[in-house]
Amino acid sequence: MGMDAGELARGLFRVLETGDAALAADVVHDRFGNREADVAPAACSLRGRAGVLASSAWLRGAFDGLRFPIDDIGHDGDRVWVRLRMQGRHTGPFVRFRDGALDQAVPPTGRDVDFEQIHVLDLRDGLVLRHEAVRDDVTMLQQLGVFPPTPGVALRLAGWKVTGRAARAAEEVSRRAAEAAASA
Repeated sequence: MGMDAGELARGLFRVLETGDAALAADVVHDRFGNREADVAPAACSLRGRAGVLASSAWLRGAFDGLRFPIDDIGHDGDRVWVRLRMQGRHTGPFVRFRDGALDQAVPPTGRDVDFEQIHVLDLRDGLVLRHEAVRDDVTMLQQLGVFPPTPGVALRLAGWKVTGRAARAAEEVSRRAAEAAASA
C-alpha cells in the first residue's frame, strides 16, 4: 500500500535531513523536478532521486543537525502544502549559485538557524513529482549575521572571495552534491 500525501511530504523532508537513498526511492518520482534548484549546485537540478539526494548533501554540508519540523500539512488531490521550519547549526560553508556559478559563499558561523518555509509539492503515481518553495531567506541570512552586512562580516566574505576560499568551497560543495546524486 502506498503512502498518503502527508506521509510522502514527511518522507521527502526526511530524505533532505538524512540523505536516505532508500527512502528517496519510496517517495520521489523518477521525473521529480525542483523549481528552487537554480541557487544550488548543478547536481541539485537533476531529475528524480539524484537531485533530491544532491540537495540533501548540499544542505547537510552547511547545516549540522539539519531538521525540518513540520507545523502543518494540507492537500487537495495531487497538491500538498507544507508549512515547516528549517533548523540546524551553520558549521560548513553555505554556498549559493546563480546561473551555475558561485554567487555567494557564507563561511561557517557556528550560529543556529530556525526559520519558516512553505513548500508546495505536486504528486503523481503516488510519489512526489515537483517541488517549489517560499522561504524566508532574509531571516536565515539575518540569523547567520550576513544581512544586513556589518563591516566585519563584509570583510570576512570579501576575504573568502579574494583568497579563493569561496571558489574552493563552491567546488567542494558541488563535488559532494554530485557524489550524492551518483548514489541514486
